Amino acid sequence: MSLRELTRPGLGIIELCLPSPAKAPPSGPGWLHEIKHDGFRILARRNSGADVRLITRNGHDFTSRFPFIEMAIKSLSVRSCLIDGEAVVCDENGLAMFDLIRSYRTNAGAVLVAFDLLELNGKDLRRQPIELRKQQLAKLLKGSHLSIVLNEYFEDDGASVYRAACQLGCEGIVSKRLGSSYRSGRCKDWVKVKNPKAPAVKREAEEDWGSPRWLKNRKQTAVTRGEY
Repeated sequence: MSLRELTRPGLGIIELCLPSPAKAPPSGPGWLHEIKHDGFRILARRNSGADVRLITRNGHDFTSRFPFIEMAIKSLSVRSCLIDGEAVVCDENGLAMFDLIRSYRTNAGAVLVAFDLLELNGKDLRRQPIELRKQQLAKLLKGSHLSIVLNEYFEDDGASVYRAACQLGCEGIVSKRLGSSYRSGRCKDWVKVKNPKAPAVKREAEEDWGSPRWLKNRKQTAVTRGEY
C-alpha cells in the first residue's frame, strides 16, 4: 500500500513532497541546499499521549524497526508533531550507507536526519515558507535525543555545495526554493541532483540495467526502498 493510499482524513499522515530530478543545481540566490542522504524516507508522527509512528514513503510502518528514533520523537517537548526526514545508518567515515540500514529488521544505530516540520502542536505548517519551517524545526530539535538530528542547509551557490557533497561521497544534494510551501507529490520548488559516483546511484543503475522488471517490483524491493 502506498503512502498516497494511506492518506485520508484523521490519519495524520500525508503524501510526501518529492524533489524533481535535475542535471545541475540551481544557481544564484533564492535557494537553500542540503545534503541528500542514502536511507529510508520517513514521516515521523507524534500524537498526543506520546504515540509515535514512523512511516516510509511506501506506507510501511517502521516504528518497531527504529526503536531509538521512536524514543527520540517521544522525548520531544511537544503535544504533537509531524517531521519529514531520512532514517540513516552511517559507516565509520560518517557516510550514510543504505546497505547498513536495510540489513536488519531492527536497527538501534539508525538516526533520523530531519529536514522539514509539517505540523506542530496541532498547527499545520505546510503553507509556511520553508525557511520558517526549518527555523521551528531547529528550535524543536535543540538539545534533543542523539537519534534525531537536524539536516543542516546552506545558502551558498548550489554548484559549490554540490561539489562539496560529491567530494564527501554523498548521494547528492536537494535544493529548495526560499519562500516555498510544502506540496505533496513531485515539486519543482525542490530539485535533486545526484552524485553519479555515489554508491546509491551506482546501485540504482545496476538494478535498472541488470534486473528483470518482475524482480525489481517484488515485495522485498517495495519494502526496502524509500527514495527521496
